Amino acid sequence: VQLVESGGGLVQAGGSLRLSCAASRLTFSNYNMGWFRQTPGKEREFVASISRNGGSTVYGDSVKGRFTISRDNRNMLYLQMNNLKPEDTAVYYCVADAGPMGHSPRDYNYWGQGIQVTVSS
Repeated sequence: VQLVESGGGLVQAGGSLRLSCAASRLTFSNYNMGWFRQTPGKEREFVASISRNGGSTVYGDSVKGRFTISRDNRNMLYLQMNNLKPEDTAVYYCVADAGPMGHSPRDYNYWGQGIQVTVSS
């Protein structure tokens, strides 16, 4: 399984970014997908997850109402991030797993390399 994130960068508070994750070497429709984020010195934080067929989504409390996770049938996962805040600054990771949908880092066996998102105040 290979997961490659793109779309990160620097944005002002209140702005938007869309992260993408290209998945390969897997049968995409068999995997629940998600996003986590991490800042230095802190544990990885659950951001959002989406079920295999895209019919179910779960969000972390800190991003509800601002972020939207989605997936398509071309092995792509997305995270639309609106109304960004400085506290959203982190390295964002795309994750995948064929097991039950979860919100712990332990629930996901496959991780991308991560991509930096920086929100300036």
